Amino acid sequence: MPDSQKISEKQSEYMKLIAEIMDIRKRGEKPVAYIRTYGCQQNVADSEKIKGMLEQSGFEFADEPDNADFILFNTCAVREHAEDRVFGNVGALKNLKRKHPQILIALCGCMMEQEHVANKIYKSFPFVGLVFGTHSLHHFPELMYNALLDGKRVFERGNDDNQLYEGFPVKRDGTFKGWLPIMYGCNNFCTYCIVPYVRGRERSREKNIIVSEAKNMIESGYKDITLLGQNVNSYGKGLSEKVNFSQLLREVDSIDGDYWLRFMTSHPKDCSKELIDTIASGTHISKHLHLPFQCGSDRVLKAMNRHYDRRKYLEIINYAKEKIDGLSLTSDIIVGFPGETYEDFKETLSLIREVEFTSLFTFIFSPRVGTPAAKMDDPISAEEKSKWFRELLDVQEEIAAKRCSSMVGKTEKVLIEGENDKNGELCGRTSGNIIVELEGSKDCIGTFRNVKITKARNWILKGELVK
Repeated sequence: MPDSQKISEKQSEYMKLIAEIMDIRKRGEKPVAYIRTYGCQQNVADSEKIKGMLEQSGFEFADEPDNADFILFNTCAVREHAEDRVFGNVGALKNLKRKHPQILIALCGCMMEQEHVANKIYKSFPFVGLVFGTHSLHHFPELMYNALLDGKRVFERGNDDNQLYEGFPVKRDGTFKGWLPIMYGCNNFCTYCIVPYVRGRERSREKNIIVSEAKNMIESGYKDITLLGQNVNSYGKGLSEKVNFSQLLREVDSIDGDYWLRFMTSHPKDCSKELIDTIASGTHISKHLHLPFQCGSDRVLKAMNRHYDRRKYLEIINYAKEKIDGLSLTSDIIVGFPGETYEDFKETLSLIREVEFTSLFTFIFSPRVGTPAAKMDDPISAEEKSKWFRELLDVQEEIAAKRCSSMVGKTEKVLIEGENDKNGELCGRTSGNIIVELEGSKDCIGTFRNVKITKARNWILKGELVK
């Protein structure tokens, strides 16, 4: 694997040139950017880098596109619904561009690495002036400058050299919750997943860089830090230093401070007992394990190319339950994979009942162009899949209600994250990532508080501050 590089000094020069151009093109006192992010936390982290570069180019940021001089959508290709939303929301910008022709509209992210999507944008959305994929982030300022300079449309995708770039300026969205990428890409090639095709192969960041960033975040007051990777359990492969994810986790966990350390996503095929032991013995590591199993049927798991079976999955789950007190388990499930039968689906239900997850992220299968699963025979109707989906939700709601009820009367450490827009109550999360609502002052936001759990709903706990 090539060594990591810093983004070039040339990009800093382009940021200065952008600032000069925008000083003329801006509509207000300062140039304004609107960034909308779709999809996973890795996309959020990428958007924070883009915001960092824009900030150095003199931009301020808006929550709505109407007054923006630069509009960017960072897109997700994992599910069809997300793609449809992007096309719809981009189309809605046509009138704004007509009213203010100097606005630059841009699209980036995973969708843009797909040739058929880029072609559709080029043909159907002529007012979009800049399109770039996930592998072009390191020279975004240059691409933006070229689009601004002469008004010609700039399209760039598919330039994956497996290089890893460091040194990005970062403007984080939050002040106490933050994302810290430790690796990029994926080598697993699950048959339903587009990620390896749009994000490239696995590249791990150097341990010392990650630890240094984590230390800076903790010293800056971050209370909840999530280490990010498509499969964090693969961390370290290809690095000159022999290090695995458990070792990295222990080193970050050793940093002094009052914070929680989380990670996602963890792949069951190489989720080790060493990792479970590391979580169990950790000082700051959240007692929450997100371990996607996708389907309870071995036959379907093989068709998905997941490289584990039901027995192996339950083996690591049972070990985790044994070793980690108060463990909260969550997972991802795909309903209606091509060729899945109702008998296969019932195996998923039985696994859910056996494990008793805190919560689940459930999806009806969405075919992605370019993946093997998109070409598989899929005889089960959408209506039938929807029935299965509803049945799954009913089972999980019953389990979640039982698990939440068992917490009533306990006192939990909770990170207060904000206010509920509907009722004005504070809301936060436990170490196990369970939402808690309570009454209290806004001064609590961004701090850890002890909360006594007084009531439980299916997914949410109610509590009161312990004085």
